[in-house]
Amino acid sequence: MRWMRVLVAVLACGMAPAYADVRGEVALEGRLFTQSPLDDRQQEGNLSLSGEVEYYTTWDDGRQSFTFKPFGRLDQHDDERTHIDLREAVWIFHDDGFEFRAGVNKVFWGVTEVYHLVDIINQTDVLENPDGEQKLGQPMLKVSLERDWGTLDVFFMPLFRERRYPSVDGRPRTQPRIEHDLTEYENDREEYYPDVAVRWSRYLGDWDVGVAYFHGTGREPTLVPGIDDGELVLIPRYEIIHQASIDLQGAVGDWLWKFEALHRKGQGPSFSAFTGGFEYTFYGLWEGASDLGVLAEVMWDERGDEATTPFNRDLFLGLRWVANDVDGTEVLTGVVSDWNNGSRFFNLEASRRFGNDWKLGVQARLWSHVDAEDPTYSLRQDDYVEVKLTRYF
Repeated sequence: MRWMRVLVAVLACGMAPAYADVRGEVALEGRLFTQSPLDDRQQEGNLSLSGEVEYYTTWDDGRQSFTFKPFGRLDQHDDERTHIDLREAVWIFHDDGFEFRAGVNKVFWGVTEVYHLVDIINQTDVLENPDGEQKLGQPMLKVSLERDWGTLDVFFMPLFRERRYPSVDGRPRTQPRIEHDLTEYENDREEYYPDVAVRWSRYLGDWDVGVAYFHGTGREPTLVPGIDDGELVLIPRYEIIHQASIDLQGAVGDWLWKFEALHRKGQGPSFSAFTGGFEYTFYGLWEGASDLGVLAEVMWDERGDEATTPFNRDLFLGLRWVANDVDGTEVLTGVVSDWNNGSRFFNLEASRRFGNDWKLGVQARLWSHVDAEDPTYSLRQDDYVEVKLTRYF
């Protein structure tokens, strides 16, 4: 009967919307690199213009909705970063603890600040930002059940999306560069190998618990050396993986505890990895309105130096200051340090709105004492400051 109601809802899609809204943003971004590039084809500065529009409509007494959200960027130097992506184009039906989604959507799993270890549904958009926060839209069918025993999400993803990398002129990027056109797959069906995933989540007292399983094409490729027109490059190779994961977040008094762990098969020898830590918040700093959070997280990967991520033996220490003003002023800063080789990565992010329509954001990233064996060694001269001005409409 449930599917009959969904079918009826589909047939009713042509009815007039009860509510519709269009909103969007345009942003001008500038990056200034503080050191000369390792590759003389790269630049010391860069400008780009991006835009995103969201159309949202709902009908059937709010039980059905449709969201359409395209994104595009025009970059001064990097042809690959000049791109268009459909972030969302999803129809949603929900009723009485049941939800069905069909289309292109974004789903986030995870709780930690620095490294989103268990987040695997969407491909990372490293062209937008190397921090892994930005994601590409993922075609999917999703069914969710919300009951007393928790929420169960089941995913079917018929099409894999490849990770795209900066072009020859792009910066920051690896040395040697990653050549997307030579991408390889373990399975002959390549991007058409279907992915499946299931996740159960529930609040247990002060704790939010999530347990998940994923099978399909791994989002994080193994990079293997190759030759492109006589130039040494890195070739992305995508393997078929099985991944089981858990994520926990607990708010206990002024403490926020976070933990993510996984076990993966299929990407070389089986391995386990985890990341976790805490954020302690001092509320009403100096008897004012602002809050100050102290953050600490550990990142560990059983593969050690063979890991496909730089977060294999690392410690993060940071501060988050939130003004709690009408302009949403906040600052996040910290350092990630590899306790094996001493490599360090410093990060600062700050933002503030100006009225309802404008927002100014600043990012500064710096790699220091980078060991020659560390995965970030090729970024050692890519320190940069980014300023971004966004206009909302």
